[in-house]
Amino acid sequence: MAAAQRQVDLARLSLSSGQARTVELELPLERVDLGGQQYRPQDGVPARLDVSRTTSGFALRLRFSGELAGPCMRCLEPATLRIDVDVREVDQAGTGDEELTSPYVSDGTLDVERWGNDAFVLALPTKVLCRSDCAGLCPVCGESLNEADPEDHRHSQGGDPRMAKLRELKLD
Repeated sequence: MAAAQRQVDLARLSLSSGQARTVELELPLERVDLGGQQYRPQDGVPARLDVSRTTSGFALRLRFSGELAGPCMRCLEPATLRIDVDVREVDQAGTGDEELTSPYVSDGTLDVERWGNDAFVLALPTKVLCRSDCAGLCPVCGESLNEADPEDHRHSQGGDPRMAKLRELKLD
């Protein structure tokens, strides 16, 4: 496996119109900050970049799978997610059409690190959980409800005492 690759010089691939090439590379993914918590991706994610030469530019496809580790958003226990990424970009020089111009290609160089990081973040689920049925923390005592027996985990007073006046409200 090659060293972590940040940019790919598309001109050096020497592709003629209609030709394609696959480049195996290693992506250096960055730390992700979500909801005030830090999540770490694995180091050096193996990736596959498919480059196809079109008449006036390139069609690009990037594929990789990476793991992300950090705290569960419900119970704060360690969580690890596998994220699969399969994204495409088109860069057609001189068209003036934003839809046909990739923000990751500049002067014939593809910023594969920035593209990979953006795609990785966009592929994340809305919540990072340790498991799909995570019950979270007890709002009264803060104990993890994943391991607690519901029959044994009861409180004589429900909820946060600071919210007592709000519980008295009668909304019709």
